[in-house]
Amino acid sequence: MTSVEKTGKTIEDAIASALSELEVSIDRIDYEVLEAPSRGFLGFIGTKLAKVRVIVKPIDPMTVAQDFLEKIFSLMNLEIKIEKITKQDITTFNIRGNDLGILIGKHGQTLDALQYLTNLAANRDAEGKVRIVLDVEDYRQRRTDTLIRLASRLGDNVKRRGEKVVLEPMSSNERKIIHMALQNDQRIVTYSEGEEPYRKVVIALKR
Repeated sequence: MTSVEKTGKTIEDAIASALSELEVSIDRIDYEVLEAPSRGFLGFIGTKLAKVRVIVKPIDPMTVAQDFLEKIFSLMNLEIKIEKITKQDITTFNIRGNDLGILIGKHGQTLDALQYLTNLAANRDAEGKVRIVLDVEDYRQRRTDTLIRLASRLGDNVKRRGEKVVLEPMSSNERKIIHMALQNDQRIVTYSEGEEPYRKVVIALKR
């Protein structure tokens, strides 16, 4: 619902009723007075209620996401700069600053959690779904390069020794990087096993 018409004894009462039904704060709306209230004969005969049309203002999910992040960083006393890059339907927020390792966590786990929360905040009231990727000082590209090198090295080990290799648990995105890095090797097969969040990639010889 993006608009509603409500009545009340006063314009303020009518607006309050609309806010309650729309479940938004007053800073999120515009309103139009359709009928001003008036007092009738002797103060009650022919009394006319106020009538307003309240419209929810469209919001920019990217602005919501950036505000969400900046509030978190402010609470953490981090001085950061956010660079936004949009390619197709994905917007990357690359966070830059000093001593930002705390935002990454082990193998990007903290960054992934923060990305999940940011997408929740951005899409909560958005008219269309948006997809936001969070990065810190280009960490994700560095991690991708590391995983590709790891996949190549382990693939060579498997071909040389003939024994399968089971990697440590990874996120679905990181597992995908491993699979794609080895997908064209005719002697290697990769697959995932286990349950989230402990799902692992297995590299083995094709039989």
